Amino acid sequence: MSLSVIILAAGQGTRMKSDLPKVLHPISGLPMLHYTLKAAQALSDDITVVLYHQADRVRENIEKSFEGIKFKIQDHANYPGTGGAVMNIGMLHDRVLVLNGDMPLVTAESLRPLLMSDADIVMSVFDLDDPSGYGRVIVEKGEVQGIVEEKDCSEEQKRIKTVNAGVYIFKKEILDRYLPLLSNDNAQAEYYLTDLVRLAREEGRHIEPVWVEEEAFKGVNSRYDLAHAEEIMQERIREKWMRAGVTMHLPHTIYIDSRAVFEGDCILDNGVTIHGESIITRSHIKSHSVIEDADIKDSSCGPMARVRPGSILEKTHIGNFVEVKKSHLKGVKAGHLSYLGDAEIDEGTNIGAGTITCNYDGVRKYKTKIGKNVFVGSDTQFVAPVTIEDNVLIAAGTTVTEDVREGSLAISRTPQKMVANFFHRFFKTGKK
Repeated sequence: MSLSVIILAAGQGTRMKSDLPKVLHPISGLPMLHYTLKAAQALSDDITVVLYHQADRVRENIEKSFEGIKFKIQDHANYPGTGGAVMNIGMLHDRVLVLNGDMPLVTAESLRPLLMSDADIVMSVFDLDDPSGYGRVIVEKGEVQGIVEEKDCSEEQKRIKTVNAGVYIFKKEILDRYLPLLSNDNAQAEYYLTDLVRLAREEGRHIEPVWVEEEAFKGVNSRYDLAHAEEIMQERIREKWMRAGVTMHLPHTIYIDSRAVFEGDCILDNGVTIHGESIITRSHIKSHSVIEDADIKDSSCGPMARVRPGSILEKTHIGNFVEVKKSHLKGVKAGHLSYLGDAEIDEGTNIGAGTITCNYDGVRKYKTKIGKNVFVGSDTQFVAPVTIEDNVLIAAGTTVTEDVREGSLAISRTPQKMVANFFHRFFKTGKK
């Protein structure tokens, strides 16, 4: 369909009480504005984002992830408000969809019912038992007769249950005709987009309400709203992946980033957290493990394991309290209590409890390379850079500071000393 889209993202969002622009607050791993942009891209090839507060910061964020987006800086000093935001925007198409950048739950599917109408103005509306905080919509015989912002409502108008969901489709000629006629003679001294409805109504234009689901059109104005939207988004994400074949135990306890991908038969136990662009393939992530921007294939992690960004696990098991960072483990077992950072570890290798790759000297990071069929005893420290060749034994308690050749035993210990009867002398037990 030939459709232009305007996304309003100029507001300061003072109720968020944050230095971060409201539309950049993340939900399930992405700034909320990104969800609105994705919905718009599914419907249009002509998208304009209106900016004002921290405009450069918002634009920079968008341009890192999206191409072909146009930007307009609102003349907030002279034309504040939603009406001022859509002034003087060049649009390619004859119909214009106006969205809000703080509606992260909106989708292309939820917007399609609005596109079915050919009215001069199409308005999204829904009914609420408690409409407080919303502009009221007056509907008679299937036509919108008017919109009144709550701050301008009479007591009778405040009892109206139908409210403005904040998304519109205008014919371009409606915007061209009525935007120059807008006035800021109201309680906030702003130019209201909703006044276009009043002006068009006065000239008998066709204004059709379309009832939509409240959830999809939920705006985020506070940290409470943000948390509520996050819960809804998480439920959507979990449902999507469970329908795709992922098993989840106690799914309401599991967090999954919107960018994460699952392939094949995967299992997520309770309390699992999946961050970033993680790819989980035919793997079992056990209770309370955290996966961050990692690639895990044919493996198991946890319980209570952490796999940090840049890590690749293939046919590997890491157990409780094992942390892996920027490492490639292939066919490895690390059962518990180890840190493996900036490492390459090959198949058949067993990592004992308490093993640490000492990868950072305070200035630079260094790599540890461990070959095939290496048995690493407990409480081993690898002081990187160091290479361990295939078929090696590392004795428990060893600090490895030099490369170890194939087939060798590496051992570094202080000889054990025995002092007879020291216990009794120390605690004065009377035994000699």
